[in-house]
Amino acid sequence: MLKIAVLVSGGGTNLQALIDAEKAGKIPGGEIALVVSGNEKAFALERARKAGIPAAVLPRRGFASQAEYDAALLGLLEKSGAGLVVLAGFLTFVGPRVVERYRNRILNVHPSLIPSFCGPGFYGLRVHEAALRRGVKVTGATVHFVNEVCDGGPIVLQKAVKVLPGDTPQTLQKRVMEQAEWKILPEAVALFCGNRLSIVDEQVLIREGSS
Repeated sequence: MLKIAVLVSGGGTNLQALIDAEKAGKIPGGEIALVVSGNEKAFALERARKAGIPAAVLPRRGFASQAEYDAALLGLLEKSGAGLVVLAGFLTFVGPRVVERYRNRILNVHPSLIPSFCGPGFYGLRVHEAALRRGVKVTGATVHFVNEVCDGGPIVLQKAVKVLPGDTPQTLQKRVMEQAEWKILPEAVALFCGNRLSIVDEQVLIREGSS
């Protein structure tokens, strides 16, 4: 059974989608073994508690340097035996040491169709505000592997969501979560746990077969 560590910072709705998928048997071969929050007030911690998942709080401000933070995070991940790390609304920078240690084993969900509205500064409502300012008719979400470039790793899955007349950043955020993020993140995790993902020339290949 592949152990999964989920890193969070806020409400934990994507974490809940993963918890629900695991309980429904939709992530065969994988189990959430650890939740790490960069925010001690994150409601995601309550979700972990209710699901009986071990959780830890690791705020960046508690460390003098990125290297010290990365070392502490790696200690938690390695102690849990995690074979997959999922960034589910994690707003803390993940340093190169962590990326290298878990190369091609870190997934992130981003609330846009990368390469649109992504990169430094694009997170949370800011993504949807930018999409509405640009006047796009379609947005969505992306699950990708994490590398040293912000939102720049190989794309695993994407799902489009319509932008509706009268949308606000809040209504668009809710629709993108419900129609895209909560669906493709568990699907991508299931593909990984089923050993159905491989990366060739920075492109993700998905093998046929049950996960």
